[in-house]
Amino acid sequence: MDIRKTYEYALQREYEGKRFFEENAGRLSHAAAVGAFKQLAAEEQKHIEFIESQIAALDKGQPASVTLGKELERDGFFSQRAHSEMLDQTVLEAMVPDLPVLRTAYLIERDFAEFYETSAEKATGEGKKVLQMLAKWERTHEALFKKMHDQAYEVYSQMPWGG
Repeated sequence: MDIRKTYEYALQREYEGKRFFEENAGRLSHAAAVGAFKQLAAEEQKHIEFIESQIAALDKGQPASVTLGKELERDGFFSQRAHSEMLDQTVLEAMVPDLPVLRTAYLIERDFAEFYETSAEKATGEGKKVLQMLAKWERTHEALFKKMHDQAYEVYSQMPWGG
């Protein structure tokens, strides 16, 4: 497995994800969803910088390293904070128009996680650890958007005339 090519591909996908979150933050109708998307764009930027640091290390003939990633984990994740701030009924009702975008966000994060997990299965050493770390981060984001989507959908399904 060519870890550099994997990182380069991952970098492209992370840029696409960041762009999706930035563009859709301006289209969403509820402040909680807008805030989540803006925070996720910032998280994706951290992923971009982390992957760029891995590529730079390879360029210098150094192995991959999870050190920077562990620092990011220690600083805490947006999604951990968001999970702890449960959405109330009013917020969920306001998010109903955003259901398709929330679902797309969930699917993007799921796709990223699957890519990193599949790549990690083929990698060895520190490169494997880096990819596993990225997969873990994406699974956390995936869970957040799945929960947001599912809770908003539950409200939507109980609304008269479907919302």
